[in-house]
Amino acid sequence: MSAHEIPVPTLVIYRAKAGKEAQLLELVKSHWPTLKNLGLAAPTPAKIWRAQGKRDGKVAFIEMFEWKDEVSSDVAHQTPEVMALWEPMGAVVDGLEICHVEPVA
Repeated sequence: MSAHEIPVPTLVIYRAKAGKEAQLLELVKSHWPTLKNLGLAAPTPAKIWRAQGKRDGKVAFIEMFEWKDEVSSDVAHQTPEVMALWEPMGAVVDGLEICHVEPVA
């Protein structure tokens, strides 16, 4: 298996704007299915968690999924179906963190 065929584990933290939590959750729920249908995500379904800050009460959604390979995220930025999902996120997120993760233990 070449480096281009190795899935890339990715963790995304979507910080919701106040009052936009439900809209954001619907977008996050459709993220992995959209990527998968376009052949950009690995077959393992995404996991999604709801998080709430203990101090500020702000809501975030955490998504763990795998890109199909190291070039899929670049391809996604050029794919109209993905951009049609990502662009509306701008109106409902207060911040976004994208992390490539790897096991260490």
